[in-house]
Amino acid sequence: MIHIFHLNLSLFLAFHLSPPNMNMILQLILFILFSPAVVSGHCTTTKTFQKCMTLPSQQASIAWTFHPRNSTLELVFFGTFISPTGWVGWGINPTSPEMTGTRSLIAFPDPNSGQIVLLPYILDPTVKLQRNSLLSRPLDIHLLSSSATLYGGKMATIHDGASIRIYATLRLVPNKTKIHFVWNRGLYVQGYSPTIHPTTMNDLSSVLTVDVLSGTESNSHNNGETLKLIHGIMNGVSWGILLPVGAVTARYFRHMQAARPTWFYAHAGIQLTAFLLGAAGFGIGIRLGEMSPGVVYGFHRKLGFAALSLGGLQTLALLFRPKTTNKFRKYWKSYHHFVGYSCVIVGIVNVFQGLEVMGEGRSYVKLGYCLSLSTLIGICVALEVNSWVMFCRKAKEEKLRRQGIIDHHDKDSQSSKNNISSSILL
Repeated sequence: MIHIFHLNLSLFLAFHLSPPNMNMILQLILFILFSPAVVSGHCTTTKTFQKCMTLPSQQASIAWTFHPRNSTLELVFFGTFISPTGWVGWGINPTSPEMTGTRSLIAFPDPNSGQIVLLPYILDPTVKLQRNSLLSRPLDIHLLSSSATLYGGKMATIHDGASIRIYATLRLVPNKTKIHFVWNRGLYVQGYSPTIHPTTMNDLSSVLTVDVLSGTESNSHNNGETLKLIHGIMNGVSWGILLPVGAVTARYFRHMQAARPTWFYAHAGIQLTAFLLGAAGFGIGIRLGEMSPGVVYGFHRKLGFAALSLGGLQTLALLFRPKTTNKFRKYWKSYHHFVGYSCVIVGIVNVFQGLEVMGEGRSYVKLGYCLSLSTLIGICVALEVNSWVMFCRKAKEEKLRRQGIIDHHDKDSQSSKNNISSSILL
């Protein structure tokens, strides 16, 4: 299809442009379509690399050449600063796709001279827990050479958005071509110790496993993305849609005589389905956490545990539901209402938190969920108004009945009807 589009575009230009202009434009199109620098990102710099890849976060990319004969990897990492006093780092984790244990090269402005410096660091667990400052020390991998340059040459300055290239040549373990790449950037450097990086979704997902021989991403990364999508869909439908619908069913349909006892079975079925679906989605979320040990979404995780716990308590409450004549029935109802509405609120909040975690905070997915939730809220408002109107009408009728007005009026109306009937018969 791409080739057909190119052919159609060429024919259009041939018929509508003069020969000189047509030749210039065709040359420009061919340059854009087939230029290695555009097609393959940063594959061509001051030297040419065999493979290149755009990394999934922070607008970073990497290019490399792997020599299988001696297991040597030549590469360059492209990153950007987010602060004039910040740092940009790239590294390799020899054991697992996470930050802890990464052997990294971090570039930042020298606090004395202001020139760019590149130093080696090992990210041990004490650094992740912020117990100790990150101090430079030699790497225990076969790093043959390394350097860093700012985009723009010697006259370039470090500023927010400044681009940097980190070059490295290292010798890998023979017959091991799958490498865990880790990269990140921060706002400040204290002396020669880089401080903690931001903890947004974009900054916590800066890990990728790549086969440097074939140039492809690891299957575990693709499987993780699929599981993340399934996790989001299951929990969004269960906690974000089914659970509120079940609560609405119980609140507004239990007082309708025509809906008894159908409303109860509908309410119980919807809530049980929502809980089971949400529990399965929760399990997938735990698995995702195990697959990404360096990525922690604390608030989202806590809300997930809270929603699952409340849902479990609400489900167990069905087993201890007293009869309507039992004196403890009113206490059970208060407990059931409190736990149920709390679970609905926590579930909805966590759906929005999950959308932020997945990077869908400003997407059509979030817009669609907001529209669905708004529709449900609108229905609730309409049903609530109708319930209050019916309640006030019944209260007024009850008050008039106690005063004997309704009964007297009904008797007068019945007498009038009887008199009219007698007159007609006569």
